[in-house]
Amino acid sequence: MTDFSQRRTMMVDTQVRPSDVTKFPIIDAMLTVAREDFVPTSQREAAYVGENIELGENRVVLEPRSLAKMLDLLAIDGDELVLDLGCAFGYSTAVIARMAQAVVAVEQDADMAREAQDALVAAGADNAVVHEGPLTDGAPQHGPYDVILLQGGVADVPAALFDQLKEGGRIAALFMDGALGEVRIGHKRAGQMSWRLGFNASAPVLPGFGKEATFTL
Repeated sequence: MTDFSQRRTMMVDTQVRPSDVTKFPIIDAMLTVAREDFVPTSQREAAYVGENIELGENRVVLEPRSLAKMLDLLAIDGDELVLDLGCAFGYSTAVIARMAQAVVAVEQDADMAREAQDALVAAGADNAVVHEGPLTDGAPQHGPYDVILLQGGVADVPAALFDQLKEGGRIAALFMDGALGEVRIGHKRAGQMSWRLGFNASAPVLPGFGKEATFTL
């Protein structure tokens, strides 16, 4: 029988801590949440590998390092409301739920949304809810949010999502340029977004988050 708890410890010790992520809430959450319960059954054995888990149709479960470093830069507080976009089977949501006051996850794939909600209930994440709908729409009815994360690559972030961010809030997005990408952290001040570079990473561009088509004569 596979010892997933041992793999979880190894994931933190070899992928998370060496990436300069040392905040206790992040380490504790990633040591506690059973990642193997938030991936397709066929991928359970690969749950703790140090790379994105492919889900098809440009969707992935982000590698542990990328998620951990995003959370480190966002520095989520225990009284904050978080929007987790593209939660897939809910792993990122379960991790965030151990750090934030509450998490609203958005998933547009009906099957994944249903499985994510079931997995979160089974994990005891009673401060998390999964909203089924287009990722680009977010979940304005539950906002505004202190923090927004996108669980995949983007070329652009729709203005509708910035509108759901509180003044002084922050957003983490992985901006892709071809096969290379960089996570940037955006801060909302006086209604405007200012971005700073976080770290390099890579993931497929989420559906709806490609560059908008431009027409030239």
